[in-house]
Amino acid sequence: MEVVFADASLLVLNKPPGLLAVPGRGADKQDCLSARVQALYADALVVHRLDMATSGLMLMARGPDLQRALSALFEARQVDKTYVAIVDGLIPVDPLWQLIDLPVWADWEARPLRRVDPRGQPSQTRWRCVAHTEGPSPASRLELQPLTGRSHQLRVHMQALGHPILGDALYAPPHVAAQAPRLLLHARDLAFLHPVTDARLAFTAAAGF
Repeated sequence: MEVVFADASLLVLNKPPGLLAVPGRGADKQDCLSARVQALYADALVVHRLDMATSGLMLMARGPDLQRALSALFEARQVDKTYVAIVDGLIPVDPLWQLIDLPVWADWEARPLRRVDPRGQPSQTRWRCVAHTEGPSPASRLELQPLTGRSHQLRVHMQALGHPILGDALYAPPHVAAQAPRLLLHARDLAFLHPVTDARLAFTAAAGF
């Protein structure tokens, strides 16, 4: 766990893949990013989460007042987030952003899986292909910007696009999941206005792939 930024109001962390963001159920799921951070900063509180398999930047608040203020920024879509992913197949490289606008539904009979379904919550993702990658099979490097914050949104949207993320054990077919030892999804950029000073903060953490 890397502390990217810390002040009296908030913390920005770089979460490694394979680490829970918050505790899960059971004694074996208590080690997580929030617990490790709270061992150093007792007043640290969770504002948003990343999937266990996803790496990258995550924001925590220093105390309940700041937690409410930062949560309000997320709810108002005033936090800019850019992820990088490597997906199956070749997509034309294009500097222009495209939009996926597909509702995401919690499949309660197949938890924790989610799927695109008209009954789901409105979900939007901006995306563009920035490069092709070398490997045993054709693959593309994408930049992704979730405009909404649904659980598994980016993974479900990439599956719906027909280009699941490499290493995705939940949403990719076995031959695509096997192409990487981890989910190739990383929260690279995070930018927002400081809730106390109104200063524009912007952070970047390079992906490990």
